Amino acid sequence: MSEAKQAIFEPRGGESWRDPFGMYRALRDHDPVHHVADNGEGEDYWVLSRFGHIFDAAVDAATFSSASGLTFLYDEMGKLGLESPIVMMDPPEHTSLRKLATKKLTPRQVKDIEPEIRALVVERVNYLREMGEGDIVEELLRPLASFVVAHFLGVPLEDRGRFNRWTDAIVSAAAEGDVLHAGEAVGEMVGYFSQLIEKRRADPTDDMISALLHQRMRDGEEVSLAKILGVGFTMVTGGNDTIMGLLGGALELMTQHPDQRGLLLEEPANMQTAIEEFLRLTSPVQGLARTTTREVELEGKIIPMGRKVMLLYGSANLDEREFGPTAPACDVTRRIRRHLSFSYGPHHCIGAAAARLQSSIALEEILGRCPQFSVDAKAGRYAAGPFVRRYEYLPFFANGAV
Repeated sequence: MSEAKQAIFEPRGGESWRDPFGMYRALRDHDPVHHVADNGEGEDYWVLSRFGHIFDAAVDAATFSSASGLTFLYDEMGKLGLESPIVMMDPPEHTSLRKLATKKLTPRQVKDIEPEIRALVVERVNYLREMGEGDIVEELLRPLASFVVAHFLGVPLEDRGRFNRWTDAIVSAAAEGDVLHAGEAVGEMVGYFSQLIEKRRADPTDDMISALLHQRMRDGEEVSLAKILGVGFTMVTGGNDTIMGLLGGALELMTQHPDQRGLLLEEPANMQTAIEEFLRLTSPVQGLARTTTREVELEGKIIPMGRKVMLLYGSANLDEREFGPTAPACDVTRRIRRHLSFSYGPHHCIGAAAARLQSSIALEEILGRCPQFSVDAKAGRYAAGPFVRRYEYLPFFANGAV
């Protein structure tokens, strides 16, 4: 059997997320432009695994389009019966809407809610410290992510309970690539936000919905109800998965590498470089698809026009060709020029500043209040779905006793 044939891509989910890294290495080294055969329904696709190829595809939206969806499915948006959200648009429409949305998610805007984020984190970490142990996902990671998304969307405090229930259902369904599995939650959330949008139209506040309602696209048109709902759903799905995946993975890495935890305890100023290293190594969104708008030649292979191409961010972020021979190692002092955990180019994650702020606050407070903590990764349970690698359950021990 040839080396190339030994490199096989198999979508992961649940327990199989525990170790996709051997598969990634085999693909990078032996078949970096990998073809997954037709499943009998005309749905073959291609898989890119090296950093350079994926980076180039991410920045070239004209060739690698998002408009046909981000999963393996063909006619994805037709099957969903929805108007495309912002992550499934291409420039120039995407560019115009993105500029409006990001005005509320700049590092300065995000910094304004640091006291509220820190208060929530301190309350939850103190509770875990008092209890001695608990599920860190349920007690901190999920509430933190949902709190921040709700804040930016302007969900009133009295509605947060309902919002959290919808968020849990939609995030779980989206991770498996089919939001329709959460049809009831989707319907209720659409109805709720349609009403909230009308309230904000008459009485705007300092939130994302109000900002979109009272601005105009580049062509002078108002931002439609469907586009505002699309931005909201993008924030609900992307804003939750990323934080849960990043922080769960970061706590696992610090448990596995006490020397790196020690560096952060001795030099808290290393936290920002550590966040980038944790992002690189955890890659919460392990991969998303694009669709070719023309024939593409890579590594001597031809990817036809109109085919789905999976961009394996999780593999790219471990590529020695970009990060050197120590790429698999955890080094919280590593100076990283670029990584793909938030993608790159036109679709660079609009919530990146919020994710970095939440993560740094959470890790600072956990290290400050539970410096000997540990998590039991072996007992942890991974969420289902082939795109996001995150724990849905992860035992946390405040004093390090597993």
